Amino acid sequence: MKVYFIGAGPGAADLITIRGAQILGRVPIVLYAGSLVSKALLVHCRADARVINTAKLSLDEQEVYYSHARDQNLDVARLHSGDPSIYGAVAEQMRRLDRLGIRYEVVPGVSSFAAAAALLNSELTKPDVSQSIILTRSGGRASPMPERESLRSLAAHTTTMCIFLSGAQLTHVVSELVTSYAPGTPVALVQKATWPEERIWIGSLERIGDEITPAEWELSTMLIVGEVLNRDGGTESCLYSAGYSHRYRKCGKKV
Repeated sequence: MKVYFIGAGPGAADLITIRGAQILGRVPIVLYAGSLVSKALLVHCRADARVINTAKLSLDEQEVYYSHARDQNLDVARLHSGDPSIYGAVAEQMRRLDRLGIRYEVVPGVSSFAAAAALLNSELTKPDVSQSIILTRSGGRASPMPERESLRSLAAHTTTMCIFLSGAQLTHVVSELVTSYAPGTPVALVQKATWPEERIWIGSLERIGDEITPAEWELSTMLIVGEVLNRDGGTESCLYSAGYSHRYRKCGKKV
């Protein structure tokens, strides 16, 4: 018996990995976070699978399902939004599975920050602009942020920043970012990336307060900020330069 923590991807049913879809197609029990995972993903489940929405269940209540599955020697798929390694709350489940003597495996998925960048047709790292990406979130009741990871301190790097779950505290988030980023720095809001109801706003830090209504962006919103969003920013990398030699291509080689 094994539990599979599967990254469901950002929302669209066809953005789950082939491995994840194949596991869903064979396991008899599926637990999924219905508040975050689109029901469209359940199309990959086998027809007779027992599907449990964990949105209203405590961790103790979820553990009961794992214990029962172990006693019946039944595999379980646990669907998490995006990729399980980022804000997936899987570590606490793994600790309990360890105590229960249950094996588990993680199947990676497409994170919402990558899906948001794809919708924006943007590369988040550009030569001479930014070569680092900070993945973070605003603090909340469930998981407060360590002081050393405050948005104000992270903003000091002025590199590309992707802020998960930022909508509920959008005004505060922007006020922290402008302590280091220039007012004209490009910013994008992507809500429910790849879902049918996805929304996108693109502008600058100085305009965001005048052009959007924060209450409309409270749920499932990713904020991306940085000069990489500027279409004119950056230079061409040396990787494909005709004058750059590497082990696969020599300068001056005729095509």
